[in-house]
Amino acid sequence: MTDITELALLVSKAKASVFTLEYISQFEPADIDSDDVDLRFEVDGRDTGTNVSIVDECGQAAKVIGTLVEALEKAQGMEAYWKTQCRGITDHCEELQARIAELEREQEHLRPVGVMSEQAFHRLENRECRFIALWPRPGIFLPRKRPEDGVIVYARTAAAAGIKVEADSLDADVSNRNQPGMVVAVHIDVGDFVKFRGRVYEVKETDFDDHDVTLWFVCGEVLKCAAGCPIEVVSAPVEDE
Repeated sequence: MTDITELALLVSKAKASVFTLEYISQFEPADIDSDDVDLRFEVDGRDTGTNVSIVDECGQAAKVIGTLVEALEKAQGMEAYWKTQCRGITDHCEELQARIAELEREQEHLRPVGVMSEQAFHRLENRECRFIALWPRPGIFLPRKRPEDGVIVYARTAAAAGIKVEADSLDADVSNRNQPGMVVAVHIDVGDFVKFRGRVYEVKETDFDDHDVTLWFVCGEVLKCAAGCPIEVVSAPVEDE
């Protein structure tokens, strides 16, 4: 766009041309017998005058007007450009807000599983759509693993995965637990009860790396096995009255 100083100079020249041409327009055609006209002004009480060329003044005015029109067109072009940019940014912000709202809705249906390399996650993703990878979210803390080790992998809970859970067969606070049966180790959730070597353990924490799953039990014991290892999930033990 034309520099602001140059634009100010053009405006000043335009005003001068307007003043001169308006003065010339007051002449009667019969009074103009050549290209030159005598312009007389009163300055500080004294009568002064000068001869100006009508052709030169018209040419100068045309040049100034043309430059101003060009500057205006450039300004309008920049205005249209920035309006387009603003619309694009607004649309992008709306998309991000929609995505944030979607993630916030999903947050209640996701549990952190562990940290793994992106390559390992893609292998897992191709076999099981229940898992998704996200960058760390506020409030998610995975002990023994650092987010920079790879992507954090989340597992969709039963509700988010579209798994029907019978309300009358499960307690209200365990609706997201796996139901009794053989479950692949990587699907074991916190709060599940698993049977191992004849004993029942409640899962306190889970972790998943590229190939293995580690289960920490409430009792303090730890089980590490392959991600695809089948583990028996059982109903919560009934306490003796």
